[in-house]
Amino acid sequence: MQLHSLIWQVAPRTRRWLAVLTAALALLQNAPPAWSVPAFARQMGVPCAVCHTVAFGPALTPYGRNFKLHGYALGTQRTIPVSADLVAAFTHTQADLPALPHFSANDNLAINNVDIFLAGRIAEHFGGFAQVTYDGLARHTAWSNLDLRYAQDFTPGGVSTLFGVSLNNSPTVQDPWNSTPIWQFPFPPARFSNGTQQPQVHGAFGQTVLGATAYTLIAETVYLEAGGYRALADRAQDDLGISNPELGRKLDGTAPYWRAALQKTSGPHYASVGILGFAPRAQLPSPAAVGTDNYTDTGYDATYQFANGGPHTFSANASYIHESQRLFATSSLLGGAPPDNHLNTWRIDAEYGYHQTYAFTLGYFSADGNANPALFRPGPFFGSATGSPDSRGYVLQLEYIPFGKASSLATPWLNLRLGVQYTLFSRLNGGDTNYDGFGHSASDANTLFVYVWTAI
Repeated sequence: MQLHSLIWQVAPRTRRWLAVLTAALALLQNAPPAWSVPAFARQMGVPCAVCHTVAFGPALTPYGRNFKLHGYALGTQRTIPVSADLVAAFTHTQADLPALPHFSANDNLAINNVDIFLAGRIAEHFGGFAQVTYDGLARHTAWSNLDLRYAQDFTPGGVSTLFGVSLNNSPTVQDPWNSTPIWQFPFPPARFSNGTQQPQVHGAFGQTVLGATAYTLIAETVYLEAGGYRALADRAQDDLGISNPELGRKLDGTAPYWRAALQKTSGPHYASVGILGFAPRAQLPSPAAVGTDNYTDTGYDATYQFANGGPHTFSANASYIHESQRLFATSSLLGGAPPDNHLNTWRIDAEYGYHQTYAFTLGYFSADGNANPALFRPGPFFGSATGSPDSRGYVLQLEYIPFGKASSLATPWLNLRLGVQYTLFSRLNGGDTNYDGFGHSASDANTLFVYVWTAI
């Protein structure tokens, strides 16, 4: 269930202030994950460009994927296992949005986030990273992504086989491909902006759960993974910096997660195709809710990369996720609204890089599902006049990444990304004009995002 629908589950006199809170939460929901940890490069004694397609950032090369799958434990150099990064940005939207505390309705200059990472090899076959984030918009510090791993190679029957386990706090944070939700383009994301409906596997329970998965990579080709997630207790969430955990949805029981993929490298070409699944049951915070909201996410993804050691690199990712929803708890609160719904999302991006220094990326996104006026109600900016979640648009990004290569200054200590990102909405929440029932057009959500991202 989406944030704006929660407004209608409470007494009418409280809806006004909850609408303001919901607008603020919607603006904050794109808090960025960790993407590039220089401590790993120092551990391996290589520049960041060895593991990342454009020298600094989330997109991994085959070498970077191998490092992650081996538990972040390759390499023997002794270094300080601490890194930090900072994203500062200017954001302009075509129309003013409800202002967050301490900020304006538009043209905001802010430190979006500051992250501290404890990352690297802990022991033989064992490593990981833990992230703490200061959110400059919410002005709040909490734990962020966690991924601890044990991994070891075996050769049963003469077949190279990697076996590993991951303890992590958000489905797909452990994934080595950039075609699954946590690591998808765009990065970094605009924060003072509108957005589309997303499936549950797209971070809906991030940092409020803890899960364990086991995985194997057979003959460097077949990848299989399975595990499950359970909700952290309110006290544990509060101790980890999660604000008001008692007001959030909680997993009911164990939510299963599974993943399979095939990969192939041929000369300078790399390709993979995959499938994933996530099936959470969510309890709503309202004591009047009966039953749970049940979801089944099934996703398909693909990646292609070209790198021949020359000046030109190319990578592309595609993802399609279908979510089946049986919202029994929500239906009980909305007076018997139909519980059966569905949501489909597409994300496609292609990036061209020159000398791992200049990058241009074009992305497409869409979301569509059945209309449900009881679930998606009219409301300024974030509502739907038609009861539909249908949205689509494009993202263009230009970047300059001067450091992170073998010949760069102070590699791998000094890392910098300068970028301009523009998001264009052609449809939002079921319409292109007056989509929210309050006179706003989808183009009002168009966003210019100019950022500086640096890490040490």
